Amino acid sequence: MSLACVYSRARVGLESPLVIVEVHLANGLPAFHIVGLPEASVKESKDRVRSAIINCGYEFPAKRITINLAPADLPKEGGRFDLPIAVGILAASEQIPQVDLAQYEFAGELALSGELRAIIGEIPMAMSCCESDRVLVLPMQNSEQASWVKEAKVHAIDHLSQLYPHFARQTLLPLVKEKELEQFSDINEFDISDVIGQPLAKRALEIAASGNHNLLFIGPPGTGKTMLASRLAGILPKMTEQEALEVAAIQSISNQNINAKSWLTRPFRAPHHTASSAALVGGGSQPKPGEISLAHNGVLFLDELPEFERKVLDVLREPMESGEVTISRAMHKQSFPARFQLIAAMNPSPTGFYNDNRSTPEQVLRYLNRLSGPFLDRIDIQIEVARLPRGTWAGDTNMNETSEVVQKRVQACRVKQFERQGKANAHLGTSELKSYCHLSFEDNEFLELAVEKLGLSTRAHHKILKIARTLADMSEFENISHEHLTEALSYRAMDRLLRHLTGSIAV
Repeated sequence: MSLACVYSRARVGLESPLVIVEVHLANGLPAFHIVGLPEASVKESKDRVRSAIINCGYEFPAKRITINLAPADLPKEGGRFDLPIAVGILAASEQIPQVDLAQYEFAGELALSGELRAIIGEIPMAMSCCESDRVLVLPMQNSEQASWVKEAKVHAIDHLSQLYPHFARQTLLPLVKEKELEQFSDINEFDISDVIGQPLAKRALEIAASGNHNLLFIGPPGTGKTMLASRLAGILPKMTEQEALEVAAIQSISNQNINAKSWLTRPFRAPHHTASSAALVGGGSQPKPGEISLAHNGVLFLDELPEFERKVLDVLREPMESGEVTISRAMHKQSFPARFQLIAAMNPSPTGFYNDNRSTPEQVLRYLNRLSGPFLDRIDIQIEVARLPRGTWAGDTNMNETSEVVQKRVQACRVKQFERQGKANAHLGTSELKSYCHLSFEDNEFLELAVEKLGLSTRAHHKILKIARTLADMSEFENISHEHLTEALSYRAMDRLLRHLTGSIAV
């Protein structure tokens, strides 16, 4: 009887728990059993492994083979266990040395010819393997992404036959070189200088980027709302190494294409308004990330906001506050990060215009009531994007600021915030507002009176303070001034529109 143990890892959300592949060869009628809560794709690996071993010139043992994937209560899925099972069988049958196997972790799907095919979730696996101080053996297609994990040791192979020369110390596999973040260029295809006019909307966009505030554009069709929103990602600060790895890990488990040239670019997700709540927050029997998690550390753009179902938008309320989403199922639950910046665009009425005499105030109010009050309360900046005045095109001299220029100001503002409080202004807690958003007695009275007259909630009160703090940082003021409060209060376009409509109906 022979026994071999090979290390691999499962995929559970963003985690990669260790799986020990135990291979036991015993005398008796030839058989091949896999135990340890394998799903159908794992059970089918026995046919792929048998063909791969034979086609690589090894001998498939004519014995009773038992594969145990421990721990037994952890579900295993996918073809990632093909390679560790094959290595375990070869080691247990003494066709490759077992001496150094404990220093390695294996993952990869085998073709019948013995070639290795890519798996998903290589980045979380590399991060966990690095913590265990083992060397990770992966298919060639996954090696580059895994090497982005700093200090990870990765061997890349494209055929099962490459393992014997390595473990027999004949031809050692080289380690994949670590990729430096600076080698990758951040390509910005959408420049804010392309936007004609709209200085107030550009100002709001810069404020939102500087403090990581949520933003809503309200205006008739053709005023550039979508164009402005698509420029937000280009003026946001570049991601840190940790942020980039978090984003890449989510893309990795979602089978998304990760481009090395744009891996420092913040994600920009724009789901269609027919998207379901599961598409936005994630779901499935084996929970997978949704759009809000794919937008982690980036931008989630919702165009034609009232066209989304109300219950779909309301599922965003909790993630917008907590920065994560928890998907619960009968057997287990998974949490995914969802610290996204929301930017939305909408028309002010079902016909697209305020006063085209095609809709009554009641119809407009019914249209706007598709958005719940608690959801709107979580949007910091609400600004109207008006139609371009006459002469704008003729007067444009193409001297608009580029995204690169605006991004430098945004970056400097963010650095100031992190040096002061360790986070962006939009993420300040209630207790931190007292420390970093101090107001004079007169300004505090002014703000309370304005909040009372506008009928705003405590959350909206806090968001006005956070916007004012961002405005002060952009102006390089140590404290919030009356002008900053006044400007912050002016970014409440939806409140003004609703008050106007309800007043018209009451009259």
